[in-house]
Amino acid sequence: MKKPSVLITFDSMKDANCGYFSFGKGLGDALIQQNKEKFKLKFYLFKNTQYLFNGLVDIIYLSKLDRLFFSQKNAFDVVHLSDQTCRLRPNKVNAKKIMTIHDMNKVHIKVSTPYRIQVYLKKLGKLISQCDKIVCISEFVANDVKHYFPEASDKISVIYNGADKLMADENHHPAFKPEKKFLFTIGLLSVQKGFHLLPALLKDNDYHLVISGKETPNKQRILEEAAKYNCLDRVHITGQISDQDKAWYYKNCSAFLFPSIAEGFGLPVIEALHFGKPVFLSKFTSLPEVGGNAAYYFDSFDPADMQNTFTSGMEDFVIKNRAKEMIAQAEKFTWEIAANQYLSLYQKCLDE
Repeated sequence: MKKPSVLITFDSMKDANCGYFSFGKGLGDALIQQNKEKFKLKFYLFKNTQYLFNGLVDIIYLSKLDRLFFSQKNAFDVVHLSDQTCRLRPNKVNAKKIMTIHDMNKVHIKVSTPYRIQVYLKKLGKLISQCDKIVCISEFVANDVKHYFPEASDKISVIYNGADKLMADENHHPAFKPEKKFLFTIGLLSVQKGFHLLPALLKDNDYHLVISGKETPNKQRILEEAAKYNCLDRVHITGQISDQDKAWYYKNCSAFLFPSIAEGFGLPVIEALHFGKPVFLSKFTSLPEVGGNAAYYFDSFDPADMQNTFTSGMEDFVIKNRAKEMIAQAEKFTWEIAANQYLSLYQKCLDE
């Protein structure tokens, strides 16, 4: 019996420093492992992608002409567009089509003009209408999609991302190694991440703050806040770091801070929870889904309120010895679980 053929697009893995790379690598590896010969899998990638799945799966390399004409449009039973920015458009293939939507952050960003939002919604709506199934990576994202595209509600399902457990190498140290106890956060230094709110948490204590991630003009605002709270010498912005650096910071930090207001999922939160660290999050977007009852949440971004939440949370974490709770929360999110849910969805598409 001929096995159904499934094409999964991972062309957004082109940039090894973006979230789509981690998503593609984690999900792709797990799909290969969990498939057990049920489907004939093929992955769609750029030729210069740094990770090619160890030769364990057939690969189709992206062509610039694919947006006009995809030469293998009739070759697959199911096509899974693994993100909404995929270069291969759903109307270029004759198959059951699934698209994963990672976020709708553009409708939440204050700098977006009404015109830009309408253009964005029109383009996304067209893609959604051309797909048989829509997967969202959190209930928050699913509710966004249902709000703007209620006609798509019946074809939406939620599959949470997994998260690889980072392993800290005892012999590795980052270029900047704090000598005193420190707090850690990581991500693009955009206004939406809220890192400019964090220097306030250094008031009346001797913690240092390490912020890692791609720098933006918002870096200056972070430094201005640090100067305001007289802690400029305790705020350290490292720029982008390696996975080994990241693992070291997670393992050795006193707490992980993530007051973001623009997340489709929140992978760094799970990475920190894997190390049994207390995590302090905003109550916005998908973060309460990821942090669950294990995390501590800022009720507001008022500096005094944030300071109280942080102080009481750190005391609670120590008194109740909650490290095991943090690890248990992280273990709810694995790529094996996600891969099996996607494989089941592929079969459901074929059965309908």
